[in-house]
Amino acid sequence: MKTSIPQVPEGGLDSFIGSTEHKELLCRFFVETHNPYAPDSLPWPALGSDARRRLTALPIWEEAVKTEAETALAVTSMGEAEKDPVLSHAIKLQGYEESRHAQILKLLTQKYGIPVPSFNPTAPRDPNWAFMRIGYGECFDSFFAFGLFALARESGFFPPELVTLFEPIMQEEGRHIIFHVNWVAYNQAKLPYAGRPGYVFRRGLAMWLQAVSRLKTALKVGRNAGTQDNFTMNAHKSFGDFSPRAFVELCLSENERRLAPYDKRLLRPAFVPAVARSALKFLPA
Repeated sequence: MKTSIPQVPEGGLDSFIGSTEHKELLCRFFVETHNPYAPDSLPWPALGSDARRRLTALPIWEEAVKTEAETALAVTSMGEAEKDPVLSHAIKLQGYEESRHAQILKLLTQKYGIPVPSFNPTAPRDPNWAFMRIGYGECFDSFFAFGLFALARESGFFPPELVTLFEPIMQEEGRHIIFHVNWVAYNQAKLPYAGRPGYVFRRGLAMWLQAVSRLKTALKVGRNAGTQDNFTMNAHKSFGDFSPRAFVELCLSENERRLAPYDKRLLRPAFVPAVARSALKFLPA
């Protein structure tokens, strides 16, 4: 059942963040924008030999399957641990969506014959810490994934049918990162002033650890790519020529486009886009 739309208090957005109205708007946004599709009903397209070769050559599938399985379990664990029933419902829904992503990746690897070892994740001992780290990781991942997905779509690297199939997943990632930044801001604002510096440090540490984790993953994927026949060269040709500056500009525009439809009273991830904008002046055109 829909509720009335919360209004920003007279004190402005600063007084809105951390309020009951903020929490209700955040959870309402998340629940009402949920897309109830079923992975088993997705129309997996038949791929030609070239498209299948490009797909299977991507050195990401093992890491992607592992990450999604871990994420799904951690988010679900957080939903069960959350004491607030409104937040718990929204986080459990995100856990369902993450589980659905893991299931879709499993179906994809089975459908197109991509060998991926089985993996059984372990539930985190501290769901709150795991959820915070996951959220910052998704903020890093989504920013660049939005740009890469646009490149794949515009270059024809993936057939249009496969792009259409994965479009809802990309849009879900945008919802997840909006939920994350508002969740941490809400929790921080609810703390007494004496407790906020420690929470800010915890947020910064989570962000730093996820940045390091992404760097390690990139290096690992790069080594794996080097073991495949001309992967980097072939992928570059398939995507077409583009400069680092053009790619970052594409990531910025896609990030803005995907987050634009949602309520403007909700916070957006700011750190990665800000770093990207600052880096533009140093990147070759």
